[in-house]
Amino acid sequence: MKFSIITATYNVEASILDTVKSLREQTIPREDVEWILVDGGSTDRTLELIEQQDFHPDQWVSEPDKGIYDALNKGVRMATGDFVGFLHADDVLASPNILYHIGCAQKNTGADAVYGDLQYVQPLENGEFGLVRHWKSGAYFKRKLKWGWMPPHPTLYLRREIYEQAKLPNGEFFDTKYSCAADYDFMMRILGKYEIEPAYLMMVLVKMRVGGISNRSLKHIMTKSREDWDVIRRNRIGHFHTLAWKNLSKVLQFVLR
Repeated sequence: MKFSIITATYNVEASILDTVKSLREQTIPREDVEWILVDGGSTDRTLELIEQQDFHPDQWVSEPDKGIYDALNKGVRMATGDFVGFLHADDVLASPNILYHIGCAQKNTGADAVYGDLQYVQPLENGEFGLVRHWKSGAYFKRKLKWGWMPPHPTLYLRREIYEQAKLPNGEFFDTKYSCAADYDFMMRILGKYEIEPAYLMMVLVKMRVGGISNRSLKHIMTKSREDWDVIRRNRIGHFHTLAWKNLSKVLQFVLR
C-alpha cells in the first residue's frame, strides 16, 4: 500500500521540522510514502529548512493560493498513492508506527477509509508536547452524523478513488467557498451521500498544536459555526441540534481527556 501524505504550508518555519521528523521516522518503507508539499509562497525559511533535511517531498509546488482548502485540492490532484491523508504543518504523526497501523487496519477490514483519535497539544520547554484536548472519535455509525459527530479530518485516510467519486461539479474536492468548514462538508458528503463506511482505529494518530484557524478568536469561532450550519443544511443531515451537539462535544473533549 502506498500513502500520499499532503502537507500545506505557508510561513511555518517554527513548526515544519517537527512535521518532517514525524514523517521521516515512520517505520514503513520510504517507497510506500509519497510526500506532497503544497506551499502558498512562503517568505520565511520554510522551504529552506525543508531542503536542508534528508527527507524531501516527492512532489511539491510553491505558489500563491486561495487558502488552505485550495492547497488541499491541489495536493489531492497531485496524489498517486492508494490512500490519501493530510499532515498539516502544525501537526505530527503520534508515533513512528502510525502509517503501519493504518495500513494494517485497512487490510484487516477492507475499508475505503480509516480514522482514529486526535490530541490537541502545546509545545513544552523540554521539547515534548503537553495535552490540551483529547478527541476520542469512537466507532462510526451513520446515525451519529445527525448528532454532530465527525471523524477528526487530520486522522482520516481515504482511498484516492473516493475523492474522484465525491468531486464537486466545479472540479473541487473541498469547497473553497468555506474558510474553515470545507473538511466538514467533504466528510458529510462522503459519509452521508456516498455512504462510505470508515474503519475506526482506536488510537491517537495525530497530535495537533493548538491555535488552528477555526479556534484562533471569537470571530473565527462564529465564522466556523455559520459555515457548519450551512454544511448541515446543504447536506440535509440533522438540524439545529446537530450544530449544538457538535459544539458541545468540543467542550467535553477538554473535560474527558
